[in-house]
Amino acid sequence: MTALDTLSAAAPQPVAVSPAMFETRPSLIGLSREDLATALIEKGVSERQVKMRVQQIWHWLYVRGISDFDDMLNVSRDLRELLRTHFTIARPEVVEEQISNDGTRKWLLRFPPRGAGRPVEVETVYIPEEGRGTLCVSSQVGCTLTCDFCHTGTQRLVRNLTAEEILSQLLLARDRLGDFPDKEVPQGAVVPSEGRKVSNMVMMGMGEPLYNFENVKTALLIATDGDGLSLSRRRVTLSTSGVVPEIYRTGEEIGVMLAISLHAVRDDLRDTLVPINKKFPLKQLMEACRAYPGLSNARRITFEYVMLKGVNDSLADARDLVKLLRGVPAKINLIPFNPWPGSKYECSEWETIEAFADFINQAGYASPIRTPRGRDILAACGQLKSESERMRKTDRLAFEAMMIANHGED
Repeated sequence: MTALDTLSAAAPQPVAVSPAMFETRPSLIGLSREDLATALIEKGVSERQVKMRVQQIWHWLYVRGISDFDDMLNVSRDLRELLRTHFTIARPEVVEEQISNDGTRKWLLRFPPRGAGRPVEVETVYIPEEGRGTLCVSSQVGCTLTCDFCHTGTQRLVRNLTAEEILSQLLLARDRLGDFPDKEVPQGAVVPSEGRKVSNMVMMGMGEPLYNFENVKTALLIATDGDGLSLSRRRVTLSTSGVVPEIYRTGEEIGVMLAISLHAVRDDLRDTLVPINKKFPLKQLMEACRAYPGLSNARRITFEYVMLKGVNDSLADARDLVKLLRGVPAKINLIPFNPWPGSKYECSEWETIEAFADFINQAGYASPIRTPRGRDILAACGQLKSESERMRKTDRLAFEAMMIANHGED
């Protein structure tokens, strides 16, 4: 049976064909300077010129924020044509943009299949506040961790995002918010009144960043490069559920701020809420935190703690949390649980959350209660999810056959 024969039985529904689905040119976005130089030399750029060309391209991509080679005004026409022929710098497709009543924005972005069988989608969220704007970036399509309270955890892992795809979320957000030179802020957008529209970046979207370490590392080193996007490392936070072997590497090789999705102070409860705890229990996790490079009162670890009614919100839990963190420069973010369809948990009562926070504060730890943002568009913490699923091999062949058959149609 051919793939076309399989098509009629396996996937009879019509599929919208996007040009991005057939993009085969590699992107220059997400390449280190060394890899960018190698890519240019392989396509015929003189080794004597390549350092200058890398500097020019880096500036246009990450300072000016261009997404069309024709906008590289100080690059010769011949080189622009060579770049256009062999590479792309296009932004991902925006499938949907939602704007919350509180100004939070959520983008559903589509990327090529790259082994998943069909194009994949992830969510990226922008949270404006007075004095800063925070972008919540995804690192994987789906997640392997199945944390019991997290909506993303109900979506099986489809694939890792590439460095380009991670970085493209930042580039697209800066485009859409008017945060590059010569770009305008959308009318009515809620953004900081001064400074950058995207001043902070958190790896807290879909996926576990430390299970995609190399791509996350490459993307964050470019995002914090002083000659490009130039985000301060102290304004970039990587959140992990506790992949202990990679925590030290994060501090040594990336140097950004660290956040731990803690959510429980006993191994038996954390085994349920955050199942990776069965592999890396609390004792190992806390040892890794204490050894985090650069740890100090000025570079505290943030511990995220979702408040679940009747589960982890007692004063006894608060006391055990203080004991667990003793000796670690830390801040505890208390997160009111954000409900999602099908969840079995409820958010703690507000009085309970305040009493918990008061106890932590009196013990000497900053313990802000995170204001829920974007709940009405499922953009709040723990609510992100896309419909992307990895296709079975037979379905993938059928889908690809239909794509080929439909390519070129209006």
